[in-house]
Amino acid sequence: MSNLDRQAAPSVCGGRGFVVSEPVRELLSPRRVQLGESTEVRRLLPNLGRRMVGAWAFVDHYGPDDIANEPGMQVPPHPHMGLQTVSWLHEGEVLHRDSTGSLATIRPRELGLMTSGRAISHSEESPRSHARFLHGAQLWVALPDTHRHVEPHFQHHTALPTVTAPGLTATVILGALDGATSPGTTYTPIVGADLTLTHGADLNLPLNPDFEYAVLSMSGEAVVDGVPVLPGSMLYLGCGRTELPLRARSDAGLMLLGGEPFEEELLMWWNFVGRTQAEIEQARKDWMEGTRFGEVKGYDGGPLLAPELPPLPLKARGRVR
Repeated sequence: MSNLDRQAAPSVCGGRGFVVSEPVRELLSPRRVQLGESTEVRRLLPNLGRRMVGAWAFVDHYGPDDIANEPGMQVPPHPHMGLQTVSWLHEGEVLHRDSTGSLATIRPRELGLMTSGRAISHSEESPRSHARFLHGAQLWVALPDTHRHVEPHFQHHTALPTVTAPGLTATVILGALDGATSPGTTYTPIVGADLTLTHGADLNLPLNPDFEYAVLSMSGEAVVDGVPVLPGSMLYLGCGRTELPLRARSDAGLMLLGGEPFEEELLMWWNFVGRTQAEIEQARKDWMEGTRFGEVKGYDGGPLLAPELPPLPLKARGRVR
């Protein structure tokens, strides 16, 4: 998934200086961003109030959108470096192509995991013949310095482990939850899980007290640790929790995101995660000159152009603004 903002703002993420070391309840509101010609997303990370949750550095929620008579998602070829992208759907399909030659149609509750490593490019689009509704989330996971130059690769997992309890089915997207481990490759201690709650569910979900957590509401009405969380919003929970109270006022869908607080400070601009301004400048130059990021074959259209870098030096702002 690309950041298509033509006025892309730089931000430095990571570092433990702003990690909340105890449980909190910090409700984050989204910023609405146009993605391509026909898809609007609600951007939760980076946020004016918070920039990372563990290694999770970017979260977009979109839909449900009625695209029966629309082209749906149409994101031309664009570059990434220093991160993993996670495609997660509740409804619809997304056709993924990338410069390693991968071609896959991602469907609901299947994991599309692209590791950019040193450099990759990809496109995302709704298939020509597609379902009526499109609803999902696109997320980025920052790669640590020891692994940010790995060879780019793509994984598509159609079957993922689940954890069940009365009123709950939790699909483990990345990492491990309550003894169930995702097959997706990770490079830092992290967890991502899709939580399906039935109306009236009332339970406590086990957590790792060393992780910081947030919950994204996808659909329905749920109460997370006493806080009502509506679709398109995200509740930051801090660290130090051994369990999380969940209650469903209707059938509801949530995403649990967590991980060890990310120690390194990262410079993130447009679709690049680096460590210095020189790295970001070189990545933009390489993309515009058609080197390093490879070619996405089969997409009907040209690649995205990178926005202009801001005139002032990119500055660190920490995990929170």
